[in-house]
Amino acid sequence: MGTLAWSGLAAALIALCCGQARAEVWPQWRGPDGQGHAPQAQDLPVRWSETENVAWKTPLPGRGWSSPVLDEERIWLTTAVEPRDASSRAVSFHALCVERATGRLLHDVRVFTVDDPQPIHSLNSHASPSPVLADGRVFCHFGDYGTACVAADTGAIVWTNRDHRLDHQNGPGSSPIVWRDLLIFHCDGRDSQAIVALDTRTGAEVWKTPRSGALRKEADLKKAYGTPLVVAVGGRDLLVSPAADWIYGYDPATGRELWKQSYGVLGFSVVPRPVAGHGLLFVSTSFMQPELLALRIGDGSAAPEIVWREKKGAPTMPSPLVVGDEVYMVSEKGVASCLDARTGRLHWSERLGGNVSSSPLLADGRIYVGNRDGETFVLRPGREFALEATNRLPGSIMATPAAVGRAIYLRTDSALYRIEQRRP
Repeated sequence: MGTLAWSGLAAALIALCCGQARAEVWPQWRGPDGQGHAPQAQDLPVRWSETENVAWKTPLPGRGWSSPVLDEERIWLTTAVEPRDASSRAVSFHALCVERATGRLLHDVRVFTVDDPQPIHSLNSHASPSPVLADGRVFCHFGDYGTACVAADTGAIVWTNRDHRLDHQNGPGSSPIVWRDLLIFHCDGRDSQAIVALDTRTGAEVWKTPRSGALRKEADLKKAYGTPLVVAVGGRDLLVSPAADWIYGYDPATGRELWKQSYGVLGFSVVPRPVAGHGLLFVSTSFMQPELLALRIGDGSAAPEIVWREKKGAPTMPSPLVVGDEVYMVSEKGVASCLDARTGRLHWSERLGGNVSSSPLLADGRIYVGNRDGETFVLRPGREFALEATNRLPGSIMATPAAVGRAIYLRTDSALYRIEQRRP
């Protein structure tokens, strides 16, 4: 495993991105480790439909692609309510709380109203960044529109911050993370590019670090929608941050840049979150010239070495997934691929179907991935392709599911489902 004390297994990564995370909750996008692993899920259903293995279904107001996060009793999501009256462009931004056991909507908290919001891409929403849970609080980030902290038990607004403005062009997309007492998020727009940390207690800015890498002169090629990852390297935490054309390493406490590494190809509008395993980071360059890169970080003090790169089937939106000795990726066109994590050698590449925006989930020994047609594919990990089931729900799946205990929590474009084995 070289100099890094991690493996591709979730157990080695549980505490990386959210120091307060516990295995029985789902505090952030892609789970306790931020890597798409559900370490405590068990006895999950392989097959479901609108009438099979659904414990409850809760219609959701507004529109949002954010993924659900869970504490012991509640589920939190975000949404944006757009005007019905053609004479108004005002959009209100909300935090939604659903009771985990029953699906009952407990809180609908309006945190902002924006009279003239930026336009969004047809595949995006005004509420695409996923919230994060820590210390009894929910941190909701809406990019240019602002950031809010909500008490998880009461739904009361604790603080808001609307100081970090940027031109997304296509709407917000970067999800925040919590590291110790800092809320960290990307601000990579057409006009300015930086990474920011707020005090989780007050919402005040603690540090802000502009991106230092040279970018192309076209404004559209400067933006990104990535989410950072914290990894333990050489006895310290390293903040790994994908942006346009470059991936950066920072000291999470101070925001000091430690290194940057060029992708070596044009990479902008970067969406996938990095994953870690076998002493490597796996990073997608996202749009224009998508490639999956494997980088060896060493002790984290210098720019990492690119060990291998793969163009075929590289993801532009879904994040990769490390399971054992393999890394899995799903392209936006619905092609799933399995590669040797250490060498990049391709084991298989198969078309699942549809178009994919959400990221794959490893839970109960299977890989779950949804598409924009409402289908969820269930795969058996391994060096040979094994599709166990294809499940369909009405609507579109843009968010990444959560899996805790014996249930999968899956958001479509109109509802939140609790999916679990229904016994006689």
